[in-house]
Amino acid sequence: MKKRLIIILFFVFYLVFGHPVFAKDVFQDLPVSAAKESALGKQKLLGVPAYMTGQESPRIEKDFGQFKSNKRTHRLNKTQEEACKVAFLSALIALQKRAVKLGADGIVDIKSITKYKRLESATNYRCSASDLMANVALTGRIVNFAK
Repeated sequence: MKKRLIIILFFVFYLVFGHPVFAKDVFQDLPVSAAKESALGKQKLLGVPAYMTGQESPRIEKDFGQFKSNKRTHRLNKTQEEACKVAFLSALIALQKRAVKLGADGIVDIKSITKYKRLESATNYRCSASDLMANVALTGRIVNFAK
């Protein structure tokens, strides 16, 4: 009897939470400044300057190449915007850590490439969010600036 109950509960859980109909992604363009200036952004971001596509940056001396970062976070107890902010900051921090590892000064030409839906903006990033997850993918060039 107990085994049967567990199987029924598993089946109901799958229908409610695991069915693809409920996993539709919603794309949202959100401001970079709100994420960077949030309490979490101020606490977690490294001191590596990051410039979105279209933003004015210092002159580049050395280009280490283009790198990608794809980060997800769960949406439990978070609004869609909060989850997107966490995913964006995680992706940006991953790029910053790569820059530090390479001995670079900064990141330029950052674009959102979330689920192959590109956004090239100086002010916004693109987030894909479902009922359970939020995802942000970024690409950017890691560089040294001219002194």
